Amino acid sequence: MDERAELIATAQAMSAIGLNRGTAGNLSCRLRKDDREGFLITPTGMDYARLEPGDIPWIGLDGRHSEGKRPSSEWRLHRDIYAARIEAGAVLHAHSPFAVSLACLRRDIPPFHYMIARFGGDNVRCAAYALFGSQELSNAALSALEGRSACLLANHGMAVYGGDLEQALALGVELETLCEHYWRASLLGEPVLLNAREMAAAQEGFGDYGQQASGIEPP
Repeated sequence: MDERAELIATAQAMSAIGLNRGTAGNLSCRLRKDDREGFLITPTGMDYARLEPGDIPWIGLDGRHSEGKRPSSEWRLHRDIYAARIEAGAVLHAHSPFAVSLACLRRDIPPFHYMIARFGGDNVRCAAYALFGSQELSNAALSALEGRSACLLANHGMAVYGGDLEQALALGVELETLCEHYWRASLLGEPVLLNAREMAAAQEGFGDYGQQASGIEPP
């Protein structure tokens, strides 16, 4: 599957599993073209179910785009993450229900569950509010992403990056699930938080999370 087809398939999966509804959110993957660093991104205002490979624009890290339709209004957010994080191979932005709910409360997600460590620290921060599509929003997100692979965007949604499209989607699903768990636990009271030692151990444990060993493991 080529990059454009994979991007479309992943964007459609975002809708199928409930991370997005309608034309909200956007998705991109890093792609070098003609010796220029850049990325493919979903176009603005188009239903993912109707996307064709020829609709997908390419944007250089200099902000110039070519091919396809007009890019998502959030292209600056994607560009700046790629420029700042060499490990980022794909960026996902979604308006998923539970992430939006917490983002509208402008809350960081505290260490109520060890899976928070999957995103690189002992919390998932909520970035300061800024207008969608603006450079100010991108700047706020980069600040919230310091040392993290995900953040909430105040009164807006979530932003997540991964090494590739598959990982970015998995992290988006994991973040939405944690937002739901935190929301539900908070209905019953104040969740008990893990301490710094417990979260440090969880972070260490995620060092080889998901990596399958080769050969036979010792008993």
